[in-house]
Amino acid sequence: MRTIKPEPALTLADHKAAILRDNRRVTSYDVALVAGVSQSAVSRCFKPGASVSKATYARVMKAAAGLDYIPNAAARSLITRRSNMVAVIISNLANLYYPEALSELSREVGRRGKRVLLFTLQEESELEAVLNDVWQYQVDGVIAAATLSDGQVAEFGRRRLPLVVFNRNPRGQAANTVACDQYEAGRALAARLAAAGHRLFGIIDGEQDNTVASERRRGACEQLAELGLPAPVIVRGAFDYASGKLGLREIIARGNGSIPDAILCGSDMMTIGCLDCARHELGISVPEQLSVAGFDAVEPSNWLSYNLTTLRQPIQQMAAAAAELLQNLMECSEGAAEKRMFAPQFIEGATARLTPPASIELAA
Repeated sequence: MRTIKPEPALTLADHKAAILRDNRRVTSYDVALVAGVSQSAVSRCFKPGASVSKATYARVMKAAAGLDYIPNAAARSLITRRSNMVAVIISNLANLYYPEALSELSREVGRRGKRVLLFTLQEESELEAVLNDVWQYQVDGVIAAATLSDGQVAEFGRRRLPLVVFNRNPRGQAANTVACDQYEAGRALAARLAAAGHRLFGIIDGEQDNTVASERRRGACEQLAELGLPAPVIVRGAFDYASGKLGLREIIARGNGSIPDAILCGSDMMTIGCLDCARHELGISVPEQLSVAGFDAVEPSNWLSYNLTTLRQPIQQMAAAAAELLQNLMECSEGAAEKRMFAPQFIEGATARLTPPASIELAA
């Protein structure tokens, strides 16, 4: 009887040479051959939380390192039917608040084993076209910092795609939401300045289709009306430095050259533009002649040359809540829509007078 000798196993060097000769990518099958385990064992070693022995894990990792193996996320998604990608739709990148929000969202999504696929909007009216792109990428969920129509929210439900609306408060929509209460923020800022004796207000508003700006403006206007104060002069801005400067000039021009007591700006970038125009171009003393306040507490707002009076949104807590809520929806999509609302923090900067003048205190 002839004895058949088993073929010797390929060494790591032999296997690498064969891969280079064939000019192909390293696969999990190659790692399995070198490690002497099954292909499914290799897959388990690269799956967080999967059951695998320490000895098997060590052999697989050694073989993978030797072969320069990197798991193919696309191939794995075909098996798991999960892309492990979360689409983040975000608008108004000119607003300095959004890079901070994007950074926090990316960090929180990454902590949950997902990766962010970013879609940007120059204007929120572009959302429909962006959603057509989102559908094609087969993402596991979406965090949308944009205003969605009822039909767009319904389309997410029809596609059974988890959605969290970020920093928008869609009224009457059955959408899962994480937001700062912009309406109450507007009321709070107007009330604080009115309590300090300001009577004549101007507002440099945000872009027309931006619901964050409109909620802030609505809150401020309704608060001033309830206090019996004159309606503020409202001008349109674009969340940028230039519109803050132009907005101040327009408000003064519409008041026949008179300076209002206080100006509320829809973002800190517009507040900085308004402040620079007042101090360096028009010679207006801030806050002695004019109080200026904004929203968002972006990084430049606390620079010594500005030190803005503003409202800070709790971005870290909001991003963590959005990622957590989306993860819950991906695991179980049943149940009523949830809304998580956060309150802003008032920052007492140096650009607004926050105590009543002596004449008002005596009159009170």
